[in-house]
Amino acid sequence: MGIYSGIDMDNRDPNHLNSHLQVMWDDVIGEPEGISSPDCTWKCSAMLFTMMKQAIYLLLTVIFAPFAACCLGAQFACLSCCHIWCCMPCLRTYKINCAMWKNFYEVWLAATCTPCCESIGRVFSKARVRYQRLPDGDDEEKNVFQV
Repeated sequence: MGIYSGIDMDNRDPNHLNSHLQVMWDDVIGEPEGISSPDCTWKCSAMLFTMMKQAIYLLLTVIFAPFAACCLGAQFACLSCCHIWCCMPCLRTYKINCAMWKNFYEVWLAATCTPCCESIGRVFSKARVRYQRLPDGDDEEKNVFQV
């Protein structure tokens, strides 16, 4: 039982995988101000809710959890095998093959596009932009394209 010695029996969701499942009485049922059921009805309902939730959950987990664990274990074993022996070697092969094309395009871009971009950049580097606030008159028609 060495593999199971590290299982925390008190905190069964240490990674908070199911923190979105709020199934406490107060999270499901609430009466607004101005309307309320008798206290005995409220307490009895809360007790029945909690007892039924626990009993049905216990019954379902006893019946289905072992089968679900077997299926999930097999599914994750297949997924791991597929990733380790198929996907990652294919991805690595793809990266190796793409490295050659990356180098080719870097040389091609440096020889063709870089001189053009540098020339255009030098032309526009001499442009000066001046900011001027326009009057706030409402009677004038606003021209969107006015600079």
